[in-house]
Amino acid sequence: MERPGAEVNSNECENMSRKKEKSEECEANTMDSLLEMPFATIDTKDDCGLTDVPQINLERSEENEWISKDQMKKKKKHKGYQANYFLSIPITNKEITGRIKILQNAIIQEDKRLAKAMSSVGSFHITLLVMLLHEDEVNIGIDALLELKPFVEEILQGKHLTLPFQGVDTFGNHVGFVKLAEGDHMNPLLEIAEAAKRTFQAKGILAGESRSFKPHLTFMKLSKVPWLRKMGVKKIDPKFYEKFISHRFGEEMVHRIDLCSMLKKKQSNGYYHCESSIVIGKGPIGIRDLINEALQRERMVLKSKVKQIKELLFQPEIQAKIRRELFEERSINNSNQENDVDFTATLT
Repeated sequence: MERPGAEVNSNECENMSRKKEKSEECEANTMDSLLEMPFATIDTKDDCGLTDVPQINLERSEENEWISKDQMKKKKKHKGYQANYFLSIPITNKEITGRIKILQNAIIQEDKRLAKAMSSVGSFHITLLVMLLHEDEVNIGIDALLELKPFVEEILQGKHLTLPFQGVDTFGNHVGFVKLAEGDHMNPLLEIAEAAKRTFQAKGILAGESRSFKPHLTFMKLSKVPWLRKMGVKKIDPKFYEKFISHRFGEEMVHRIDLCSMLKKKQSNGYYHCESSIVIGKGPIGIRDLINEALQRERMVLKSKVKQIKELLFQPEIQAKIRRELFEERSINNSNQENDVDFTATLT
């Protein structure tokens, strides 16, 4: 005889199994969505909440209670923002891009389905900072980038900043990247990233937040091809890139920092839409860089003049003078109209 409740227990187990599958699928989809954007400053562990989070000390005093509420509101507001712009150091050394292409081809030979998960050569970059910019804040972001330049020059002290790339790793086996080798270049790079964060946040821009800066060069993302998961490709197999674990890819001399959009249409060479750039160091300067520098200098001059005009117009004596002149002009016009009427009446 069948035990009562056996069917119930079986159904419960089946429901629990389904819930677990949905939970795992949801978690995987969440991971993919986080890895969709070109965040070079974001470690996937940070986004999954695995790193230490500053704890708020909740005291019973009224003052501390208010502080903790403000902090919690601020934290909640910042936690949910989705970045749409980033500061990029473009990777243009053909030695590096060529060797990464060899790496990509080697992985594709192992599994041809991964071809569309590869980043285009023209898009290779190191991300210094991610941020949220609304359409009316893009100009503020450009201003912040221009203000960043003297800080960068102060950090570098007229020296070159050369970034050596060696080895391959992944974030959660979802994003493949070429590692930045350790060395003396790390301190100035971290200082530049921190200066960028301070400069943009000082402008009221939601940027960086508590996410850790981990410089890397992304060459593939599974999230670029959502249907791979349905075909059973959920992770990047470490065997596919094991020959490149310690491979030297070359060195990039930093000569430019760009403010790029994650969402706007990319350029014809595969690089992201660029709102503005600053030229740094003593690297090779092209025509595009010279044009950008000239336009930015002109823009700063115009902005300064507009600011002076605004300040002038807000002065009470200037406003009174404008009203007086407008009133006088209106009186003259009215007087001329009356004279015209009188003259017409005389003729008739």
